[in-house]
Amino acid sequence: MRLKRALVAVGRCQLAGLLAVAVSAVGSLVVLALLLLPIGAGLRLLVPAATALRALSDRSRARAARWTGTRISPPEPLGAESSGSRSKRAGGILADEGFWRDLVWAWLEPWAGGFLVAVPLMLLWYGAFGTLVQPFVWRHLGPGNWYAFVPVSSTPTMLAALALGVGFMVAGVSMAPGILRLHGRWTRLLLSAPRRTELTRRITQLTDTRARVLDVQAAELRRIERDLHDGAQARLVALGMTLDSATRLLDSDPAAARGLLLEVGEASARALEDLRNLVHGIHPPVLADRGLGDAVRSLALDSFLDVHVDVRLAGRLPAPVESAAYFVVGETLANAAKHAGAREVGIVLDHDGLRLRVSVTDDGRGGADPAKGSGLRGLQRRLESFDGVLTLDSPPGGPTTATMEIPCVLSSPKTSSC
Repeated sequence: MRLKRALVAVGRCQLAGLLAVAVSAVGSLVVLALLLLPIGAGLRLLVPAATALRALSDRSRARAARWTGTRISPPEPLGAESSGSRSKRAGGILADEGFWRDLVWAWLEPWAGGFLVAVPLMLLWYGAFGTLVQPFVWRHLGPGNWYAFVPVSSTPTMLAALALGVGFMVAGVSMAPGILRLHGRWTRLLLSAPRRTELTRRITQLTDTRARVLDVQAAELRRIERDLHDGAQARLVALGMTLDSATRLLDSDPAAARGLLLEVGEASARALEDLRNLVHGIHPPVLADRGLGDAVRSLALDSFLDVHVDVRLAGRLPAPVESAAYFVVGETLANAAKHAGAREVGIVLDHDGLRLRVSVTDDGRGGADPAKGSGLRGLQRRLESFDGVLTLDSPPGGPTTATMEIPCVLSSPKTSSC
């Protein structure tokens, strides 16, 4: 599996190098349009060239997220209005800070980014030459034949060159995933939205999140009040009435009073069970006592699916984060059983020092889409309260992988049995 990922990374490095050529061509077209602006000819060329450049930068952001998990916040839509004069549309582009960042990226990517992804490719192809070509042609290349620092003039030196070529190939394949991640960070450095745009989005997000949290809290309070009123409160009222009747019958009909007292015992047990279920819905005791790892294991034991849990947490997380993660995992398991027709589910809980990462993978039919149901959107809203994200990969036919990430720190030593 690791070798497969490394080979896929090599292919992606090759593709990134080829795309850098296209970026350079479009960037040159944009510069040509800028140079022709003083004479008016650039007005006709600037809008389509800038639009093509933005399309390339958007695809590069998407590739960085898909290939390396590096999320790059996009800028605001390009400032070219769909209506208005050509000069007005060009003016909107020139006033767009994101356009200038795209242009800087278009000029630097072929050099810095292209060279970066070329490193493992050069090692791989040079190693392939030493391994697949050099052993067969060294006799025909004469005494000046060198492979790297090895003069290939005899069978032993040919074998040394062969071994060196294998080493180059291994190094190139091994380096490819790391180089690809480094290229993703380089892309984020150049193509992230401007700081002002980030702050504006952050303020908007916090405002929306605060409103959603207040709505969720109000709904939760209404649910608790309804459950108390319809469940435990009604049973306690009936229990009090039964006790009153039993008290009146103690002297006149002790047998009937004894029967009523037995009913009181049963009613109190049912009321206690209602209260326990209510408390469990608010914050499960196993979550408070043992932490997220054991709480998820408890969910797995209660599920009729074949659930495998892999906990890699070295400590406890903040209680609100544990609660949010627990309920999201529980809802995801319920969706896998109810909608996906899954038989087996794998859950991985990990923490990289900065964020909690929980992935839930099932072997169901796939095709899950947050846009088609309120359940997944509700999970996303719950995580947004903690700046968390929920990523769903669910192609038709499966498998489905839901990945949840919440920024947080480990707050106490490990107390669970994981």
